[in-house]
Amino acid sequence: MVARKNLEGIVPITEDFKKEIMGIWEVLKDTMDDFFGVIGEYSEYGLDKVYFELGKFDVMFFILPGSDTALVAIVPALANRGLLEVEMENARRKIIEIIESG
Repeated sequence: MVARKNLEGIVPITEDFKKEIMGIWEVLKDTMDDFFGVIGEYSEYGLDKVYFELGKFDVMFFILPGSDTALVAIVPALANRGLLEVEMENARRKIIEIIESG
């Protein structure tokens, strides 16, 4: 998803989530505003990625430069993180390209 404070942005439909993700989603949704406050605070210092583990999942934030907006992925902890990082970075670059051209 591409999200910012108050979960504004392009957020997936939660009815399509697997049951094991719903528990983590509720926790993440409740704390997202605080987390985006941190992103907004530190992005001016070059913060561009944040990773953390939450239960059996990794949460990855790829921050769009100069903003409080990030590309966010919630993936199983055993997923191929290297491959996902490449895909997330490619998606972030494409989003930045679209923003800069528009």
